[in-house]
Amino acid sequence: MSVLLEFNNVEVRYDDVILVLRGLSLQVQEGQIAALLGSNGAGKTTALKATSGLLDIEDGKVTDGTIHFAGKEIQGQSADRIVRDGIFQVVEGRHVFEHLTVHENLVAGAYTRRDRSSIARDMDRVYDYFPLLADRQKQWAGYLSGGEQQMLAVGRALMARPRMLLLDEPSLGLAPVLVRGIFDIIKRINEEEGTTILLVEQNARLALSISDYAYVMEGGRVVLEGTSKEMVENEDVREFYLGLGEVGRRSYRDVKHYRRRKRWLS
Repeated sequence: MSVLLEFNNVEVRYDDVILVLRGLSLQVQEGQIAALLGSNGAGKTTALKATSGLLDIEDGKVTDGTIHFAGKEIQGQSADRIVRDGIFQVVEGRHVFEHLTVHENLVAGAYTRRDRSSIARDMDRVYDYFPLLADRQKQWAGYLSGGEQQMLAVGRALMARPRMLLLDEPSLGLAPVLVRGIFDIIKRINEEEGTTILLVEQNARLALSISDYAYVMEGGRVVLEGTSKEMVENEDVREFYLGLGEVGRRSYRDVKHYRRRKRWLS
């Protein structure tokens, strides 16, 4: 496999003051599902926005380092240019076009394309992945359930035929039975379409169950990385992110906090 996405010592600041990414370096191999794990504020979503060109919306910018996609520097490019290059982000909270129908939302996902016959085929492909959307083609997206809107957001992204899909918290606010189904489809998309996926997800157990490689971020940088199998077996990941650490210790929270800081800063 070749490297599709590469961060080299990337720094991101908001409002020219707030430093969020502090020399972030990582690689995503083509065809992989890579997971970004970490607590709130670790910089995971900022890493996605730096990739997709959405930093400008929040007065953020890459102030140091480089981001390469398929061998080409992309930091600082506009979001629409990056979509045309083959990257599409499904943002946290879905953000479908509520006053458009399901069908119209999917058409909007293909706005950079002109190949109408293949657009029609891809529409059928999306409905194959998400049969519920096929039943609701003429329904306004604002009337869909949370799970259906998440399906629509992913389907809309697929209509752009992305080489890389960025997913930000796809399980947020969804019932467990819906979450499992959506993650099964994400895995299927990766396997059947060959789409490379960079996944930000608070549910570490679920993210590691479908990903090939994972990074743990804290304080705007990577503090631990490895294959998903290695991460599941790692004692620290099990303790901090999977809830499978030691039990019965006195002052458990204090001990855990001390060990974590000592390890990450060493």
